[in-house]
Amino acid sequence: MDKELLARRVEEVLEQAGFSTSDRCYFRPRSFDLAARKGDLFLLLKILSNIDGLNEQTAMEVRRLAKHLFASPLLVGEKTRDQYLERGAVYFRYGIPTLSLFTLADCLLEEALPLVYAAHGGLYVHIDGAKMRQIRLERGISLGALASELGVSRRTISKYETESMDTSVDVALKLEEIFMQELIQPVDPFHTGNIDDVQGEVTDKILRLLLEIGFEVVPTAQAPFNAITRDDDLVVLTGVSKFSQSMLKKAKLMSSLSAVAKTKSAVIVDGETKLECIEETAIIERRELETIDRTREFESLVREKQNK
Repeated sequence: MDKELLARRVEEVLEQAGFSTSDRCYFRPRSFDLAARKGDLFLLLKILSNIDGLNEQTAMEVRRLAKHLFASPLLVGEKTRDQYLERGAVYFRYGIPTLSLFTLADCLLEEALPLVYAAHGGLYVHIDGAKMRQIRLERGISLGALASELGVSRRTISKYETESMDTSVDVALKLEEIFMQELIQPVDPFHTGNIDDVQGEVTDKILRLLLEIGFEVVPTAQAPFNAITRDDDLVVLTGVSKFSQSMLKKAKLMSSLSAVAKTKSAVIVDGETKLECIEETAIIERRELETIDRTREFESLVREKQNK
């Protein structure tokens, strides 16, 4: 199916699962297509028919945005090269968990997390090494005996038990058959641990004013906003623009995104405007920003604009 149809199907699954979703992002370039939230689970979704269309630069930005918005990055696709994605498997594209539409539906509608993940050489599984060791010792099975039955080394068995080394599907199934216990652990594509981030330099003069006030400023290159501005208590999707029709459209999208992300949103206009707010996005003139020297003053100004 084409990307537009796939995106609509993804939105349908999210809606059925009880997620609140943002408006779709149609601006180019775009690092993500959609934001969705259900309770504490906040997803930044990229949607591609062929997942090979995701490049490393875009993936890095999605991961950066996810880290600073306390979200989970997710790629939903249909195939890689000329092969369709396996249902019930998690793939990874530049570190971003990747699912088929059917796997996404299984996760969100059936609460059935995948049991396998794809890596170089095939499909692999996580096994519960501590449980495996406990059962082995209780039954008096030596490392050597188990290794011989599986056709692997003693060291490999030891790594399964103590180093959380993953294994092939065939080996995992044979282990479960030997012990008559479930050892395979599901793969959670929505909680994949810490996200590495290499933050870019802030070069925009207006964004540097926010740095001088005391904010952390995370610049973006492919998002519908120019930066994430944050301190300990405040996160603001921040745009920088001259007044234009494109700015108005982006401000509306930022409002939708901020509602789902549970952040504030603001556009700093390099010039004059009579607008105070576009939906929930505060419109701040550069001259107003130049009079501020504390983060709390900026927060108060954003709230003031939103309440007018």
